[in-house]
Amino acid sequence: MLKIDGNYGTGGGQIIRTALALSTITQIPFEAHDIRKGKDDSGLKAQHLECIKVLEKLCNAKAEDAELGSKTLKFFPGKIKGQSLSIDIGTAGSISLLLQSLLLPCFFADKKVKLDITGGTCVKWAMPYEYFENVLVPHLRKFCTKIDVKLLRQGYFPKGGGKIEISIVPKFELGNKSFEEFSSELRRLNLQIEQLDQGNLVQIKGIAHASKDLQNAKVAEREAEVAKLLLSKLNCPVNITSSYADAYSTGTSITLWAIFSKNKEELDFSNPIIIGADALGERGKSSEDVGKEVARSLLKSIDSKAPIDPHLSDNLIPWLALFGGKIKVAEITNHCRTNIWVCEQFLGKIFEIDEKEKVIFTIF
Repeated sequence: MLKIDGNYGTGGGQIIRTALALSTITQIPFEAHDIRKGKDDSGLKAQHLECIKVLEKLCNAKAEDAELGSKTLKFFPGKIKGQSLSIDIGTAGSISLLLQSLLLPCFFADKKVKLDITGGTCVKWAMPYEYFENVLVPHLRKFCTKIDVKLLRQGYFPKGGGKIEISIVPKFELGNKSFEEFSSELRRLNLQIEQLDQGNLVQIKGIAHASKDLQNAKVAEREAEVAKLLLSKLNCPVNITSSYADAYSTGTSITLWAIFSKNKEELDFSNPIIIGADALGERGKSSEDVGKEVARSLLKSIDSKAPIDPHLSDNLIPWLALFGGKIKVAEITNHCRTNIWVCEQFLGKIFEIDEKEKVIFTIF
């Protein structure tokens, strides 16, 4: 059984989420110890337990020590079966973090997978739903026959209650093949992720949203206006919408994404170049400061000339590990390095990093 140090690198829950996904794909069981050891609320959290519970249904997996606060976990994967599942994290635990465990296996099920998920749609330390839909999903579309995502309700901290629907029609089926045979097939398909420059900036889009109790204060509009003002120097169309949501808790968030193209006349949807940024509102933080924060974050990634922003790189690493390729990133974060380490526990030495050029590439 593979041993995983849950305190390696950043020592966060991403280690467990990525390990669960890769264990399911490779069919390699693992045992994790010292899970989130350095955190104040160390051990497994509710969203990790929900990941495990769903995988027990999705691939007939078995788990030991899967309890709230547990510092250890044993996980035994089974075969991935397409089906419809309703999932309730039960807290404002992030839906997008949950999907770090579930999304990859869903792409290799034997038939369509449909997930109805309840939880947090925009919470601290996680990509908001708008980033997931508009930045990450476009990069993953070529790895499946079809993927549809839909937001039904926003879920802010602390009550959550956000709802999304996601359906995936797989293009590849793991079936009864050994993973070695299957991975060789994947790598021959020429679906590598290769993004080394931004190309031409075509447009910037964004969504600022808040709970309805903040509508009179025009929180979303103020965030959007400040962000748009700071981005106006880029000399491209900037379209940031504002909206208000029925939600169980007070909250606000804004997500921006910049769309590039190698050809000024036509976007390449098979290999999109989209980088994003987001900011979360909180008590004591003005709407104007939220708008400034997200705009400056996006400008920093644009100025880097890299086609992959720091948060996108973290999430693309497992896909890069399976399909191969090379990406130039705005910043090689510790989260990214930790995710590379987890992937290599299951797949062996497959990554190299050009520290000077900030390029991550596979060596198979």
